[in-house]
Amino acid sequence: MSSYADDVRGAHGTAAAHAVGSSHGDIHVDYPDRAPEYQTEDGSLKITGFWVFLGTDLILFACLFATFVILRTHTAGGPTGKELFDVRGFTEETFILLTSSFTGGLATFEMHRGKKFRVIGWLIVTALLGMAFVSLEVNEFVKYALEGATIQRSAFLSAFFTLVGTHGSHVSVGILWMISIIIQVAVKGINPITARKVFIVNLYWHFLDVVWVFLFTVVYLMGVM
Repeated sequence: MSSYADDVRGAHGTAAAHAVGSSHGDIHVDYPDRAPEYQTEDGSLKITGFWVFLGTDLILFACLFATFVILRTHTAGGPTGKELFDVRGFTEETFILLTSSFTGGLATFEMHRGKKFRVIGWLIVTALLGMAFVSLEVNEFVKYALEGATIQRSAFLSAFFTLVGTHGSHVSVGILWMISIIIQVAVKGINPITARKVFIVNLYWHFLDVVWVFLFTVVYLMGVM
């Protein structure tokens, strides 16, 4: 079975701009020899723009991390991280999220091979792992709240819930985004537009994994020491 890129090259045999048929009209391809997500000028610009967005998101998380580090000892007589954090719980969250980054990478790999159903399958696995992560995080927050460790209890808890909650909300948005892309790939197949969307959502997902590694280290590991 030929890949998407092979189909494009085989149909035209030239690097000149040309049109590729799709079920929803023709898509102009500027660079047929590139990976599908970079085959249109518009796609390349949007991917560059998304890197800029990730830079701004990085600044947001850097500010939240700095706030947490400053306030982590301001417990006002309330529970500390060592008293609250469950090593098994945050280790499971870490394992699930890092695994989801791997499965997301497999989706991109299969996209480059033109394997539509494998792309969909790995994206579904990634989204399910993301849901499992969010479920564990919600259970963690509920458990803390039932123990009286609410966001109003101390500056430490305010910084903790804001930082970890912001990451969790990003993961939740990523899941909804991924589901919408799964539907688009299922309906339209792999073309320069859907390929760009698969690539960008995986960039976003990998970024969240990198942020979690810092959360795991700065918040949880340092918290239980």
